[in-house]
Amino acid sequence: TESKNRHESATNFKKNKIDKLQVGGEYAYRLKGEQHVWDPTSISALQHSIKSNDSNKYKEYAGYVNGDRAGTLNPRSLFSIKKAKSKVNKEEVEPAEEIVKRFSTGAMSFGSISREAHSTLAIAMNALGGRSNTGEGGEERDRFKIKKNGDNLKSAIKQVASGRFGVTTEYLVNSTDIQIKIAQGAKPGEGGQLPGHKVDKVIADVRFSTPGVGLISPPPHHDIYSIEDLAQLIFDLKNVNPSARISVKLVSEVGVGTVAAGVAKSKADHITISGFEGGTGASPLTSIKHAGSPWELGLAETQQTLVLNNLRSRISLQVDGGLRTGRDVIIGALLGADEFGFSTAPLISVGCIMMRKCHLNTCPVGIATQNPELRKKFLGKPDDVIRYFFFVAEEVRQILADMGFMKLDDIIGRTDKLLFNEAVANWKTKGLDFSKLFYSPKKSKDVEVFNTRKQEHNIYKIIDRKFIKRFGKLYKTGSKLIFDYKVNNTDRSLGAMFSGYLAKKFGHEGLKEDTVRINLIGTAGQSFGAFATYGVTLNLEGEGNDYVGKGLSGAKIFIKPHRKSKVVPEKSIIVGNTVLYGAVAGECYFRGIAGERFAVRNSGAWAVIEGLGDHGCEYMTGGVVLCLGETGKNFGAGMSGGLAYILDEKNNFKNNCNMSQIEIYELKAADNLNKKNINFSFLSSNMLNYHMERLYYLLTRHYNFTNSKKAFKILSNFKKLSKSFKLVLPIDYRKALSNLDDEKNMKIKAKG
Repeated sequence: TESKNRHESATNFKKNKIDKLQVGGEYAYRLKGEQHVWDPTSISALQHSIKSNDSNKYKEYAGYVNGDRAGTLNPRSLFSIKKAKSKVNKEEVEPAEEIVKRFSTGAMSFGSISREAHSTLAIAMNALGGRSNTGEGGEERDRFKIKKNGDNLKSAIKQVASGRFGVTTEYLVNSTDIQIKIAQGAKPGEGGQLPGHKVDKVIADVRFSTPGVGLISPPPHHDIYSIEDLAQLIFDLKNVNPSARISVKLVSEVGVGTVAAGVAKSKADHITISGFEGGTGASPLTSIKHAGSPWELGLAETQQTLVLNNLRSRISLQVDGGLRTGRDVIIGALLGADEFGFSTAPLISVGCIMMRKCHLNTCPVGIATQNPELRKKFLGKPDDVIRYFFFVAEEVRQILADMGFMKLDDIIGRTDKLLFNEAVANWKTKGLDFSKLFYSPKKSKDVEVFNTRKQEHNIYKIIDRKFIKRFGKLYKTGSKLIFDYKVNNTDRSLGAMFSGYLAKKFGHEGLKEDTVRINLIGTAGQSFGAFATYGVTLNLEGEGNDYVGKGLSGAKIFIKPHRKSKVVPEKSIIVGNTVLYGAVAGECYFRGIAGERFAVRNSGAWAVIEGLGDHGCEYMTGGVVLCLGETGKNFGAGMSGGLAYILDEKNNFKNNCNMSQIEIYELKAADNLNKKNINFSFLSSNMLNYHMERLYYLLTRHYNFTNSKKAFKILSNFKKLSKSFKLVLPIDYRKALSNLDDEKNMKIKAKG
């Protein structure tokens, strides 16, 4: 109908006596255009209430946002909340200091917003007893320690996402919650991206990438193929930090309840249901409209499914996506939420004026920018955020009192307290039926409707506890230890808990190389060496499984076949799929072939392998891979950083490559590269020696650590066989290095 009306107006404007078409305003606010919840009236009212600490002004803001005008903007505006005949005195309701502990700020990464904005949210939420969320961009290490003035800049929720940018063992142990980002509410099924112009040196250091190179966080189905994969990642993270809750972020879509039930069975402690509102403001225009669904729908489905399957008691359920007022919190609780996430509203409280140009790095109030001059314009204070959340909590208390309840727990899942308010419905919403949304499953007395107990994790008898115990007894500063153990395929995530213990005690680079050498014989379970940290060396005689070296954070891993094995290593699988997923540092030497997606999202580790499957070096942003055999198809897809050397004896490697983001060079002669007019030091006339020295270094170490016959053969005839190697160089990486080299030359000339 609306489309027909617009068409009629445009084609018969003379007949209809109109001189202008509607201005629209779907994507940005326009006077006399589409309604937005965040408009000049709501933004100014909220900011005025906070700066003047005026609760009456906040009530004006809440009345405007909660009012009838919003009936066309979200489902909850069509609901009415039943009030009690006998109300409770507000003073009897649980205090605001307890309610604010249920609040979190959303996953906005350091990189999408400035350090000033990011750390201000963290300080505020830590002071409240709530939680701030890092987003998927990592966190600067200086924020892990409390400042002299008592400020705590550490984000309690550490997100690992699908991109895994900046995820180190130290990062994980400095968390209260670790959140696995399965999808983004504002654009489900799509990944995120930080434009290259926002990736300055600091952001690149935190994310283990290269300044100026854009960072892609692809859709999560690239990483999590099944509930089993998710269960393994939950187990990995719980090992690294046993005291943290493991959270999984899902989006409000049809069927999310079934997914949530699987997540609960996978031993997650916490689930976030994210709606289609909100986002960083940097979403593509095609993602802002008609993508995802309101959180009301997904939350109701999740609550009903978990209660029906008696899974609700072990899960803390959070809702986020466009929460703005205490009324939103109440409706979230009535539909089943224990906790509540806010993103845009806290940013507005510290000065955001909704320019909706977050992706351009031009934010005039110093929030969504990395520009040093613009960041100086940031005027927000932690007290602004604290004041906002206390206003929200007081609104929650008043509504609870009007409903006749004294605690938020008492109304969780009480959908019988919600009604469809047809009085605010318009011609499009009048016929909606919310009965399925307000449905409350029949349950027995022993079935809970909110979080009452902790999830049971099977991490009490793992082999790492033996490592920790022995290390605690034997280690003295500067000493070196050797442990010998047998390993079985039931020993999953070996090294993760031990590394978490070390990272908490000594930091990211706390121990010297080979401080603890662990010699193992057997078949390791999944995630062998996951998040293994500096100072640890894992020497396995046998074979690995999927996810070897996941999140590797500085350790060394050697894997070779058992000495009595009769397999031909260079023709046999030695490690499984998705090896070195999200590794940030360390070295790996594998005598044998790897499965698919070798070194996916690697951002710093060096690895030698003797052959690999499809999708090698996918989305790699740093590090070095040396392959001494053939590769599968789609090599280098999404690869934006790091280097790969491939032994291409059959001269057919290029046929297996995804050439959209990479270039391939022969290492026969330096002249080969000069054809591209590349004139910076990385590939200058000394290039050949540079790469040959690195090849020789990696081959030597590979032979020393694994006794590889293939490495020995190449080293024995290095001058001839080294010419069969190809260099894979990402285009964006080459351009970034070229720019860096130009900057250095300009500085040298300026000094001269």
